[in-house]
Amino acid sequence: LGSRYNRLRLHVAVPFSQLLRPDIASIRFMATNAPLLGEKKVGHSKASIFYGADEYLQELKKKYEHDHEIAALKNLLPGEADPNAAGVAASQDKMLKVEKNNENRSLKTNRLFPTANKPDPMPQNLAFLFTKITPEQMIYMWNVLTAIFVTQVLMILGYCAALATFPEHWWSCTLCFGIPFSYIAIQQIYIDHDVMHGATFPVYDFQKFLTHPFADFFSLPWEEFVLEHNRHHASTVDLLIQGEFGWDPEEFHYALQQWAGPFSTNWYKYILTVPWIPVIHFFGLNDTGSLFALEWWMHFPDEGAGGKC
Repeated sequence: LGSRYNRLRLHVAVPFSQLLRPDIASIRFMATNAPLLGEKKVGHSKASIFYGADEYLQELKKKYEHDHEIAALKNLLPGEADPNAAGVAASQDKMLKVEKNNENRSLKTNRLFPTANKPDPMPQNLAFLFTKITPEQMIYMWNVLTAIFVTQVLMILGYCAALATFPEHWWSCTLCFGIPFSYIAIQQIYIDHDVMHGATFPVYDFQKFLTHPFADFFSLPWEEFVLEHNRHHASTVDLLIQGEFGWDPEEFHYALQQWAGPFSTNWYKYILTVPWIPVIHFFGLNDTGSLFALEWWMHFPDEGAGGKC
């Protein structure tokens, strides 16, 4: 055994005891310094289903260059602009800029356009509020949104199967389907909103058709939805003053809440206006509704010569 052990030590670089019970460091050393498949890194092809974070960022910058209107509006918002859209120049179109004078003040209220009050130095307990979203988090958000769409489709198929199997229990089947579906539909629009702000463009092009297909009979496509909502934020930086820095596509919603004036002296007027808010939502005057889509298309893009698009 001794002679075999000595001959073995002539051919290996680690002690015999480590060969019998190798530790993690030894495995890592051997694995990283002696790759079996060589050093060449193979990237994803265009037909690949899965993309990495770096590739997603590269595609994101290209999409901002293509959909420059979205980049222009996002760069108008108070605070730090999206770094992936930094290479896109500002637009002079009326719908893609804020309305303010040469002193950077609102034409409506004469208030200065706000700037983000970012603490410096940054307290440790507030740092997470100002942390930029990572590419991995962007991909995760789109995966969650896609999973919600798949769940909705499966729920509809399950409802059909339940009705076919238990036709005499229509109410039971409908309530068991309708209540959870209403909940998940509400969660979908919340996540739509967060994805639109934090991860504007989908990882794969097909995902933009999964964002709100059950919202209405027809509605804004994903890119237009992103445009109109960023137009809302660029125009209304204070929810108590709608359209302070330009036209806000959501002004009519808030008019029903604000038209009457101070509640203490005009409470009876609110009785006439506030109950209409869920009604207009039901008929499609919301971000993903049909009436809202018509309203947006009546304003965007800016009219050309002779009223042409």
